[in-house]
Amino acid sequence: MSGRHMRRPQHREFSVKRSPERRRPGRLAASALFMKRMMHLLGNNGIGFAMEAVLSPIVMLLIFTFLFGGAIAGSVGEYVQFLLPGILVLTVVPMAVYSGTTLCADIAKGLYQRFRTMPFWQPAAVFGLVAADGVRYVAALVVVLASGLALGFRPAGGVAGAALAAVYVIFFAYCVSWVFAWIGNKVKRPETVSGSSMMILYPLLFASSVLVDTSTMPRWLQTAVDANPISVAATLTRGLLHGTATSVELAAGIGVGLLLIAVFIPLTVHAYLRRQTE
Repeated sequence: MSGRHMRRPQHREFSVKRSPERRRPGRLAASALFMKRMMHLLGNNGIGFAMEAVLSPIVMLLIFTFLFGGAIAGSVGEYVQFLLPGILVLTVVPMAVYSGTTLCADIAKGLYQRFRTMPFWQPAAVFGLVAADGVRYVAALVVVLASGLALGFRPAGGVAGAALAAVYVIFFAYCVSWVFAWIGNKVKRPETVSGSSMMILYPLLFASSVLVDTSTMPRWLQTAVDANPISVAATLTRGLLHGTATSVELAAGIGVGLLLIAVFIPLTVHAYLRRQTE
């Protein structure tokens, strides 16, 4: 056989393909993942969610409207104009407690001890959990506003005022949620978080301008009630809905929320990271 018909042996080079290294998720991606986890858990408890975010706000609005409407304002129609902005705060803000109870329950189960071994920004577990509670806030807001419209409530500030008021209530609820997220890191049982909410939140809610006008109170009591952060939030919500919010009310309402997160986000993150190492 001639040389030109002979084939030279071909040497194949085999290369080992390396599997790409897994990139560590960024802070936003990790927080979004934990938010998705909490929303999945929330979806698995549809009945509880309906009771908390749908039925309870309606019942509360109806009770206070028809129980106090005639005594305070002379009629249900008159009172609901004053009451509904306060009911938005009264129904949404207590939902911030769930951030603390859920966090405490997961820590007690040892779940966050497992997260400590995973390569992601550890505070994302807390930020994602707190962010997921926004589903409750939005649902309760929609229910209360729809129920109020059915009872005759008409926001003088129009659609824009209602939208701004809703955004502010959600913002304020998120700010309050960091208080209970910090408590959830400090205590050992979820029941303790719920108990602390009864002692801290409810006296502030009912000793406020949520249900009544503070101008009818004695001067010393009016001063104390007006200084209540819940009163500050209710006053701004009422002003945004009716188009009467002043720059002072706007600065006070936003300032209270910013003060809460400036204090309690660092405290919560520090307590969470410290508890992980215990």
